[in-house]
Amino acid sequence: DGWNVRYVRLDDEGNAGTFGEEVRRAVKDIRPDRILVTEPGEWRVEEMIRDWRERFDCEIKLLRDRRFLSTRQEFADWAEGRKELRMENFYREMRKATGLLMEDGKPVGGQWNFDRDNRKPPKNRHDIPDRPRFEPDEITVNVIKMVEDRFPDRFGQIEPFNFAVTKGDAEKALDHFISECLPMFGDYQDAMVTGEAFLYHSLLSTYINAGFLDPLKTCQAAEATYVKGNAPINAVEGFIRQIIGWREFIRGIYWMKMPGYEDENFFDAKEDLPDFYWTGETKMRCISEVVRQTREYAYSHHIQRLMITGNFALLAGIDPKQVHEWYLAVYADAYEWVEMPNTIGMALFADGGLLASKPYSASANYINKMSDFCGNCSYAHNQKTGDRACPFNSLFWDFLDRNRDKLANNHRMGMMYRNLDRKDDKELAKLRERAENVLEKMRSGAL
Repeated sequence: DGWNVRYVRLDDEGNAGTFGEEVRRAVKDIRPDRILVTEPGEWRVEEMIRDWRERFDCEIKLLRDRRFLSTRQEFADWAEGRKELRMENFYREMRKATGLLMEDGKPVGGQWNFDRDNRKPPKNRHDIPDRPRFEPDEITVNVIKMVEDRFPDRFGQIEPFNFAVTKGDAEKALDHFISECLPMFGDYQDAMVTGEAFLYHSLLSTYINAGFLDPLKTCQAAEATYVKGNAPINAVEGFIRQIIGWREFIRGIYWMKMPGYEDENFFDAKEDLPDFYWTGETKMRCISEVVRQTREYAYSHHIQRLMITGNFALLAGIDPKQVHEWYLAVYADAYEWVEMPNTIGMALFADGGLLASKPYSASANYINKMSDFCGNCSYAHNQKTGDRACPFNSLFWDFLDRNRDKLANNHRMGMMYRNLDRKDDKELAKLRERAENVLEKMRSGAL
């Protein structure tokens, strides 16, 4: 298009080593009249841009980030004065604004949300489609070699590398999802299966977050499939909700609460992140499987992040900042604007309920229902105490017990606390003893 591009590789001589210092070096070399920069996705970069206005003798112009359908100001206007910030309410406004799955001002299918239809357990095996694989081009091969040389001991497996690295290939990935996976996506989006990292999930978040795919066009492609009768409403609505509802909402929360959101710690959780989050070396088969998938694919789907690694961190009282830094490091789609609120607010309830209406805490019963992980595990999902009892069970009841003063008045926690109150002192003592035993094993690397 006639633009001269200054491309600086990581291993180029003279590379200053940071984004900010590379901009400073470019300004010194080129002496531009102005700098055009897209609205950043991280608070630290916005702070950096403020510094540019003082350091550089040129115009600094911010451009709207078109990877999103709403602006930061539009979200702030929506949030102003509300007692509760709930995604469902914001999502409905986004449906109206975009016209997606709307007819005569009303939601197609007669309801806004079909999430209740999207929770089928993986009891019946289906043919899971193979995903398109994109052969690395010359640039990608060179980057792989550079990463291997410079970061040989980092978490993750760099090969095989099958991500799309161009807009065209990302659009092929979208087409494949729409035609082959979307029809089954809704029913089984919460299911977890050993050896199946992807199931029917889209794997498109990395491409949308990077700017390869337009979020509105992606949703319109899903909507068109429903109109043609090739995918059910629960699948299409659930997919669209993730993009125009949750994705937009979570970004708004990030910018509303920064700086300082990463320091939220409602439960005063102080345990260190266990080594098995990096190694996968634990007898808990669910965590071992999710960490293995994460290491191999830089991916695990949202229920695995929320109800396996996130749930354990919540129940065990892991320091939220350490958990946040882990998620940010290991997933290919983990930009700070989306990862931090999902971790701090959704998975760990560390913001005290700003984002989620209750902690997403669960015992092994949920994991056994929604996965096949428990079948060959060293721990017994149906035992609460004793050496073979699943760690999630005693930790779950101990979590409720030790946080009663903070959670007992939450209207969505009433049934859990009624169940806790049915336990006599002897049973509670055994649960507390097993929970402390689990934490000791976690700290020593023997869990």
